[in-house]
Amino acid sequence: MIKFIFRRLLMMIPVLIGVSFVIFSMLYFAPGDAADVILGDLATPEDKQLFRAEHGLDKPFLVQYFNYMKGVVTEGDLGTSYVTRQPVTIEIMERFPATLQLSAMSVFLAVVIGVTVGIISATRQYSFIDHLATSLSMIGVSMPNFWQGMMLIIIFSVALRWFPPSGFSTPMHWVLPAVTVGTNASANIMRMTRSSMLEIIRQDYIRTARAKGQTEAVVIWKHALKNALIPIITVVGLSFGRLLGGAVLTESIFSIAGVGKLMVDAIKLKNFPMVQGGVLFIAFVMSIVNLVVDVLYSFADPRIRSMYTRPRTRKAATAKEAA
Repeated sequence: MIKFIFRRLLMMIPVLIGVSFVIFSMLYFAPGDAADVILGDLATPEDKQLFRAEHGLDKPFLVQYFNYMKGVVTEGDLGTSYVTRQPVTIEIMERFPATLQLSAMSVFLAVVIGVTVGIISATRQYSFIDHLATSLSMIGVSMPNFWQGMMLIIIFSVALRWFPPSGFSTPMHWVLPAVTVGTNASANIMRMTRSSMLEIIRQDYIRTARAKGQTEAVVIWKHALKNALIPIITVVGLSFGRLLGGAVLTESIFSIAGVGKLMVDAIKLKNFPMVQGGVLFIAFVMSIVNLVVDVLYSFADPRIRSMYTRPRTRKAATAKEAA
């Protein structure tokens, strides 16, 4: 298992290099000049030229990229913000707890709703509950987050005055953003849970468990769900990683001081180091989430765990079984 984790960590290096090159190229060749946006219209050409020289924007593309990656690799430096003059790493780490909290609450809500409704839908296939759950999941997948967030604000904040429309400081502030972000994820988890459970409950060992007199709750929750966890874990992990980098519009709508809103503001101001650092940080976090998901596979399925055991251990176990 340790060798597997080490190999996955090494595989992250080319992924992060590729992400950094793509985002750096997109920002470099994007129309507009950062000096014009940061300094404003009243700045003189000399001031703009001094700004470009100070931040290395007057150098060729490959030289700029090499200097940027040199700072990332050797010093862990993601650059300095053009606006605040603060290190990008510090600003991202100050905003990341809010994004992590929003993503964790949204995934928790999505897992509770998605898995529960998916199991009920699978065990009552083609019933009214199944058709209703399937229809709602299609709506949840198709509904844009930014539109849903604005509708929730209009209904529950403006009309009913149940929840505050912006901020993220109290539990009352958490409800609407978590529901907005978690709706799409819960729909995906529900659909995957239903599909996986339908495949499992038709297996022979499920009929055998029922024939032995096991209660339906034990059959579903212990035998069926346990063997259906692999695709569910995959969807949950991908949803969590996507929420860490995809809650941009939701954070902007609800004025949440997270990484998403930080990057949106940086894009408006052409604060290139902040955008580059934010994308690279999100790519790193998503790679870690994917690694954690792969490790969780081994706990959900002993067959996968046996693939990562040492060869001597496997041979000893095989010899013991043969004896």
